[in-house]
Amino acid sequence: MLFLFFGKRKKNLDRDPFYREKGALVVYIKCERCGEMFRSHLRRGYDFIVDYDNPGVPYRIDKLYVGSKCPNKIHLVATFTSSYKPVSVSIEGGSFITKEEYEDAQKQ
Repeated sequence: MLFLFFGKRKKNLDRDPFYREKGALVVYIKCERCGEMFRSHLRRGYDFIVDYDNPGVPYRIDKLYVGSKCPNKIHLVATFTSSYKPVSVSIEGGSFITKEEYEDAQKQ
């Protein structure tokens, strides 16, 4: 007898913290100093830097976030393939959180 379990897979935020939504990638971030949470929409035709010298990884994000609760800077750097799949992702001053964590915090 074969049993199939259909459930939500837990998202691996270290490998791919980005959610796809209508021509944009959305990332959810939490400040490591004060706990403030951010949602950032990264539009494909606007926010991405094109790296013409590296055709294997042609897109890059280099963003700095500063919240309203403290002066801590959160620095996000990521590189992407031509189909916007992340190749490398790093964050300083904060951590990635899931969409569900962000939405639960907004309800409170």
